[in-house]
Amino acid sequence: MQALPVLFPLAAYLIGSISAAIIVCRLMKLPDPRSEGSGNPGATNVLRVGGKKAAAITLIGDALKGFIPVFVAGFLNSTPLIIGLTAVAAVLGHLFPIFFGFKGGKGVATSFGAFFGIGWLVGLLTVTTWLAVSLTFRISSLAALGSLLLVPLYIWITTKSGPLVICGLTIAALVYLRHKSNISRLLKGEEPKIGSKSS
Repeated sequence: MQALPVLFPLAAYLIGSISAAIIVCRLMKLPDPRSEGSGNPGATNVLRVGGKKAAAITLIGDALKGFIPVFVAGFLNSTPLIIGLTAVAAVLGHLFPIFFGFKGGKGVATSFGAFFGIGWLVGLLTVTTWLAVSLTFRISSLAALGSLLLVPLYIWITTKSGPLVICGLTIAALVYLRHKSNISRLLKGEEPKIGSKSS
C-alpha cells in the first residue's frame, strides 16, 4: 500500500481544492461568497450571505476534505511523514485551490478535519480549545488562532512523532498567514465578536 505514497499528498491537494463554500452557494442559488460579505469562501462568510444551513453544510464539507485524505493515508499504513504531508496538502488545497484560481479560504475547518485524521484525540483537544476560547472571548478568529497555537503540543503528546509535529507547525503557520488582517484587528481591539452583524 506504500508503493506510491506521493499520491496521498497530491490527492489531498486536489480534494482540498474543491471549495465547499462556492459549490454550496451555487447549488443553493446564493450569492458568490467571493464577492459578498468578507469575500472569503468559507463557512463564516457563507453564514453571512446564506444563513445557518448553508454554513453548516460548508463547514462539514471543508472539514471532511481535510479528514478523509489524512484518515485514508493513515488507514493504509503510510509513514507519519506522508500522513503529515497529506494533512498539509489538504490545507494548501483549501488555501490555494487549483480549481478556483488559487484563491481560497482561511483553512480553519479543513485544518481541524486534518487533525481529526491524524488522531481523534488531537482533533478533540483542538476543538475543545476552540470552544473554550470562543465561549470566553466570543471571537471566532481568536479561538481558531489559539487552538492552532497548541496543536503541535497536542500532536506531540498524543503521537510522539516529530514529522507530524513539524507538519502541524506548518499548518498553523499557513493559517496564521491567512489571518493577517484578523490578527491586525485583534491587536487593535477591532475584531468583531461572534453573533455581531459584522462578524
